[in-house]
Formats: sequence, structure tokens, C-alpha cells
Amino acid sequence: MAAFTIASASLPGRTGRGVRIAVVDSGIHAAHPHVCGISGGIAFRDHGGVSCDVVDRLGHGTAVAAAIREKAPDVELIAVKVFDRALAASGRALAEAIRWAASQQVALINLSLGTANPEHEASLTAAAHEAEARGVLIVAAATQADTRWLPGALPRVVAVDADWSRDRHTCEVHQLPDGSLRLRASPYPRPIPGVPPERNLKGLSFAVANATGLLALAIEGAAVRTTNDLLLRLTEVHC
Repeated sequence: MAAFTIASASLPGRTGRGVRIAVVDSGIHAAHPHVCGISGGIAFRDHGGVSCDVVDRLGHGTAVAAAIREKAPDVELIAVKVFDRALAASGRALAEAIRWAASQQVALINLSLGTANPEHEASLTAAAHEAEARGVLIVAAATQADTRWLPGALPRVVAVDADWSRDRHTCEVHQLPDGSLRLRASPYPRPIPGVPPERNLKGLSFAVANATGLLALAIEGAAVRTTNDLLLRLTEVHC
């Protein structure tokens, strides 16, 4: 299938209203003016256990949430914290976070992260299958060069590549021969006034977030439970 583009400009009047998104990351600073609140959350510790401390001490999750909110200002954001003092988490915490997020009646799980450790593939595959069974779509970093990122490399996970030349309000959609979807989105986050782009955060994490925000617009008001449903919906709304 030929590639096509979806863009916020081609979806006038859509704000993501009614779409719930779990952001699995370093937490979210809910009071940040680019976030303007969240609808709850949870934190998973590396060695088991949970807490309600979703404060973002790294800034990564907040920047991811802000990029999503920029595209889809009326989505409901759920903070699912797996990072605390560093951008590192156990495979166990990540799998548990995906399972919990899938149980929260979300439409999308944003994973602006990944692990290249094959030891985690079985647990992440099981968690992804559970999300799929609940009709929840995972959006995650795609395999890059020689790095096979999980869970983005798994079947029926919506994988995202960074396209440094792409406008932040568009993404390109490709259907691969195995039926899975691969998106190309801008790796630049929401701008910060007074901070030049080269000094701001940037990278594949934000390509995932930008894609998630655009997907929220595309699925607003629709029953989208599988990647096939998503492809049909994207085909309907593409430029």
C-alpha cells in the first residue's frame, strides 16, 4: 500500500475529545502550561510495587505529554511513571505499566521509549497481547538501523520513525507487508519560547508523541480497536 499523510490541518474542529491516552514515561508535571492537567496516574517501581508519585523529575514525560496535547488539546492524559531519577526502567516495570494502562479504558498507549534487551521480549509480548485483547493500541519507537526496539518491533504495535524534515503537525503512514503500521513523524517537541530548537529536547521520543497526538485526532469519535481499524480510519482522513 502506498504511503499517505495525515495532518492536523486536514482535521479541522477535532481536538481529541473523548480519547484517553496513557503516557508511559517519567511522569508528568500536570501544572505545566503546555500540559494543563492530567486525569490520574500511577508509578511502577523497578523491583515491584506501585505509588501515586507521578511527579516528573526528568522533564521527558512532560515534554512528551506537551507534544501530544499540542496536537490534541482535549485528550485525557494518564501518567504511567516508569522512570524516576534516570531514563531507565526494568522490563518488569515496563510490562506491568503496559498491562495497567490497558486496563484503564484508554485508546492509545504512548511509549516514547524502548528496550533493546531480548530478555524482555516475552514479557512485553504478553503485555502487548493483553492490550490488543482490550482493544488498546500501543504507539512506540520503531526499530532503528541495527537496534530492534521493544515493544515497537512487535506485531500490531504502531511503530514510529523520526523524520527530521517533516512538519510537526503531520505524519506519514505506511502499511508493511505483514500488515503492521509504521509512521514517520517529526522528532521535535513543542517549542519553548526563547529556547532555540537546537537546544530543546529532540529525538525519536518526540516523533512517537507527535504521531500519538495526530492519531488521537484521527480516531476521535470512532471505534478503533485494532491496527486494521486504525488503517481504515487513517485512510478516511488522510490528506
